[in-house]
Amino acid sequence: MSFKELLESWRERSAAPRTAEAYAVRLPLDAAAQLAALAEMFPGRAPEQLITELLGVALNEVAAAMPYVTGKRVISTDEQGDPVYEDVGPTPRFMELARRHRRALEAGATPAVRKSTRRAVKPKRKAR
Repeated sequence: MSFKELLESWRERSAAPRTAEAYAVRLPLDAAAQLAALAEMFPGRAPEQLITELLGVALNEVAAAMPYVTGKRVISTDEQGDPVYEDVGPTPRFMELARRHRRALEAGATPAVRKSTRRAVKPKRKAR
């Protein structure tokens, strides 16, 4: 799905099912302002829905942008009978990991997403 198709879907239909897991993010100011603008333009969508759908489209674009790296092993032939070589780039690993995580999520497991290592800084108390 492209971003253009996503905009059209916001006008036409409801959101897809979601996982039980919630993710907290802190947006850059410009992104937060743009998100608020989209929420105002599409009042039927909560900001969280917009973030979810934008992220889904962005992840599809990332997967599509991963380079195909020709391997040495022939895995099939095309319509003209020419060999098709395995992809040894990042795409096969990304796709396999995504499938594995999807199966775990469908089974009710918590996703193995690396948590932020940043810690909240507590304000220092004033001495009395």
